[in-house]
Amino acid sequence: MSSGQPSDNEEPEEPRAAEENDDSDEDKDSTRPSSPRAGRKSTGTQGSSRLESAADGGTGSGGRVSRACDSLFSWIYRRTVGRGPFVDPARDHFRNMTRLYSSMSPATDSVNLSTQTHGAVFNLEYSPDGSVLTVACEQTEVLLFDPVSSRHIKTLVEAHEDCVNNIRFLDNRLFATCSDDTTIALWDLRKLNSKVCSLHGHASWVKNIEYDTHTRLLVTSGFDGNVITWDTNRFTEEGCPHKKFFHTRYLMRMRLTPDCSKMLISTSSGYLLILHDLDLTQSLEVGSYRILRARRAPLSTEGSSAGTRSGGSRHTIDSKTHPHREGLSPRNSLEVLTPEIPGERDRGNCITSLQLHPKGWATLLRCSSNMDDQEWTCVYEFQEGAPPRPPVSPRCSLRLTHYIEEANVGRGYIKELCFSPDGRLICSPYGYGVRLLAFDEHCAELVDCMPVRTALLREIRSIYSHSDVVLTSKFSPTHCQFATGCLSGRVALYQPHF
Repeated sequence: MSSGQPSDNEEPEEPRAAEENDDSDEDKDSTRPSSPRAGRKSTGTQGSSRLESAADGGTGSGGRVSRACDSLFSWIYRRTVGRGPFVDPARDHFRNMTRLYSSMSPATDSVNLSTQTHGAVFNLEYSPDGSVLTVACEQTEVLLFDPVSSRHIKTLVEAHEDCVNNIRFLDNRLFATCSDDTTIALWDLRKLNSKVCSLHGHASWVKNIEYDTHTRLLVTSGFDGNVITWDTNRFTEEGCPHKKFFHTRYLMRMRLTPDCSKMLISTSSGYLLILHDLDLTQSLEVGSYRILRARRAPLSTEGSSAGTRSGGSRHTIDSKTHPHREGLSPRNSLEVLTPEIPGERDRGNCITSLQLHPKGWATLLRCSSNMDDQEWTCVYEFQEGAPPRPPVSPRCSLRLTHYIEEANVGRGYIKELCFSPDGRLICSPYGYGVRLLAFDEHCAELVDCMPVRTALLREIRSIYSHSDVVLTSKFSPTHCQFATGCLSGRVALYQPHF
């Protein structure tokens, strides 16, 4: 490929022709998308020849050397700026990451991170800088490890009076824990001898914690059906101001999208609630929702019906149509979905685990049948902000894009799955081990491999290193590492093996 440099006396049109020729030649390379100016190839070729002749002084001597140097320079330049899908540094990075994750194995010195005296491991959470791994245990304790050296840092003995269910970091030093003792506790890594404060407000088991970085509100949910907000801007040793934000029956899990613009709530009755245009400073005083008795829409794997693209039946409640919302702000409008599960058309299901894509593109659900004889992992794309497709409902409904059936082991226990920090991989508990799942065999971004029809998740690697059912998993936010915890209390760290 030749891209000779123009001399000072060249006409302005000729460099443009040479540039067109360079683009046209690059069209022949499979690593670049086709150029819109490819139709002007002949003109570009003539211009390029004139330029090469001018660069050689019109004699033609040194042409081969010039063309070789220019070709090498062009190749290096294109690689530097990342032109083409196979030389894009970002794609090279993710290709390398795929190879790394494909070689993941239990770290030799981490398999023995046993917490057998502390009961089952219910939750794992890394600090935002990846320097600390916290472990929520069944027997009232919280463990802290250095994930790089696998060194045990500290055990918070009797962190609660009952099972510790979830841990959430507010920043690199403050974190919160919640428990079946109905309380939430705040901790500071710089002073772990005692709690910063205890928060009281729930009437039943507290199951998960979220944090709104914009308002600095802590958000918790429990089996009492309440979602409560806590103002951490004004906390004291006695606690901090709180108020009940939302209530619904059969609540299982609650999550905030990364931009905190939506709240998703899963239920044991198979419904998924989405609060749009979220405003956590405003409580929703609502009664019961008749909409919860809505029927499911039939699932079509062809993706041709509006019901399929919305992931099931969909209803929206706002201040104009719902009497309980009259007089309130149009924010916090409620949408109730009944996500369809493959193979579960006629029976109900329970949404036991709920996670969100790191970029807010999709939601990840772990569902089980009401008979507890089948389990699935399903990915639902948010229609709002997605790449252009045939017209769908204007509201941000969900569309089932990928799924896979899971091993039905450890019935009755919730298995917490997770996304990798870049959103390309899913770590899913699978019996006595875990599976690394991707949207395609290349671990591409979800938006780059969106299927027209519902597709199966691709298994990148399966790892079995536990002697009991794996209940939880978590990727490190900063290192090529993830951790898992099982029913017998063992924690394992996984790193690339070379």
